[in-house]
Amino acid sequence: MDSLIAASARALAAGDALGALKRVALRDDPPALALRGIAMAQLGEHPRARELLRRAARGFGAHEEVARARCVVAEAEVALAVRDLGSSPRSLAAALATLEAHADHANALQARLIAARRLLLLGRLDEAEAALARLDARGLPPSLAAVAELTAAELALRSLRIAPARAALARAHEAADRARVPALLAEVAEARAALDRPAARRLFAGGEQALRLDEVAALLASDALVVDACRRGLGAGAAWRPLARRPVLFALARALAEAWPGEVDREALIACAFRTHRPNESHRARLRVEIGRLRALVTELAQIEATTRGFVLKPLGERAVVVLAPPIDGDQASLAALLADGAAWSTSALALALGASQRTVQRALAELEAAGRVRSIGRARTQRWLSPPLAGFTTILLLPAALQME
Repeated sequence: MDSLIAASARALAAGDALGALKRVALRDDPPALALRGIAMAQLGEHPRARELLRRAARGFGAHEEVARARCVVAEAEVALAVRDLGSSPRSLAAALATLEAHADHANALQARLIAARRLLLLGRLDEAEAALARLDARGLPPSLAAVAELTAAELALRSLRIAPARAALARAHEAADRARVPALLAEVAEARAALDRPAARRLFAGGEQALRLDEVAALLASDALVVDACRRGLGAGAAWRPLARRPVLFALARALAEAWPGEVDREALIACAFRTHRPNESHRARLRVEIGRLRALVTELAQIEATTRGFVLKPLGERAVVVLAPPIDGDQASLAALLADGAAWSTSALALALGASQRTVQRALAELEAAGRVRSIGRARTQRWLSPPLAGFTTILLLPAALQME
């Protein structure tokens, strides 16, 4: 490795992308192309960065498989930054195997972190936790250690494990401080600030109360019967009944919980669950069927009793009933939460993360764009969607698979 390449690599490690470019901007040999690609990625020029990294990977010879693997890892990180989540993870897995076979532990860990962060974006928390459990961050550079701790903190936050999240963020701050990379310090500060912002609302008669993440975790761990509109389910303590795929049952449960300890008349339940204000006998019959299904689902947590006018929710024992609402209302709350990270998302990546069809996501984006809450850049396959960061509260509970409980 010549002196210019070494100096450029040191500048990149310190977060000085412009300093790195000054040393290799006019060179087209594979090592210089790779460093230029990484520098362009740090400057936000992601399409150009991917082009340079691919040229570098093609330029390395057959005996330079470690260098090619490093280019693949760098390109995978750029793909993560532009939210290209649809690409196959096989090339990254192959690069990881090559790096581990040649004892390049730092870049192998980088590859594992990219895979874990991709799983987090897709809401596959169990797989992300398993991937993080295989990491060995001992003896790594401070910048990589900070990224590893940030990833662990995000997983803990999305699983509502507040104490482990605080500990991981403290370690991330210490590592970022040692690395002296301003972007890392800012990312850690933003993650720590999320702990003190409102994450949900507790609804009650006549008003609402903003709750932080630690308060939400305490509420969910209590004995109260919680109807959770963030994750679309209800539970008490360790018991949890998911209703994300049963919207009618959840609408009925929320309406009954909001009226507790009072009753809800049948017409109001029909309007809430079936979106109609002109009920007929078929609606009333369907209401009886859906109430029966909800009653069977929550039999270990509460009873649903018929009254003269409608139905009333009666939790078992001395439990209170609490309605937990997201910090922002609307059917597109999860979509807005994904876009709130400030990154440019494609429609396909949003659909993949939400587990919805692209047509459904396109309709939701059109509604958000008409309301002025999102904007698009590019056209056709290059179209990306952006949203200004949502200041004042955190959207962690609205992200896909925010908390999985059985």
